[in-house]
Amino acid sequence: MHPDRTTTRFPVPVDAALRAAGWQPGRWDIKQAEIWADTLRDHTSPAGHRHSVFPAAVEAWAEFGGLRIAPTGTGRQVAPAGLHLDPLHGLHSARTLGDLGRALATEVSPLGEETDTGALLAIDAEGRVYTLDHTGDWYVGPDIDHALSTLVAGLEPVRLTTG
Repeated sequence: MHPDRTTTRFPVPVDAALRAAGWQPGRWDIKQAEIWADTLRDHTSPAGHRHSVFPAAVEAWAEFGGLRIAPTGTGRQVAPAGLHLDPLHGLHSARTLGDLGRALATEVSPLGEETDTGALLAIDAEGRVYTLDHTGDWYVGPDIDHALSTLVAGLEPVRLTTG
């Protein structure tokens, strides 16, 4: 392999945005992920709704939690999304996430938010990623890697519902 070329897990611009945010291969902050898990598990909405916490969410939080990703460039199809991967952005969305989970026949947990739009990012028990905003619910990818690539590269997500 040429010394200047490395194989990356993500497309080059996505890898660069992740690294600029502080991510690196092997990043794993399970202690912070467990704090978020406990905070979400302990929260009950005024109407009695509770959050689901499951391994796919905890793993995503451990590797990417806390990152503020600011992509550069124009995006391939839509504007690239700035992201703050902190599940507490969804703390008060237990009912919304529960409703989406029921519609998809799975559990859904918060992942973070799109900083420009305030859209909520969520992950399901199988690791699939969604964003929820005032226009509807969107499927962003089959796993966190695809979702980050879609959002940071400015690819159009797939609409699940209309708002």
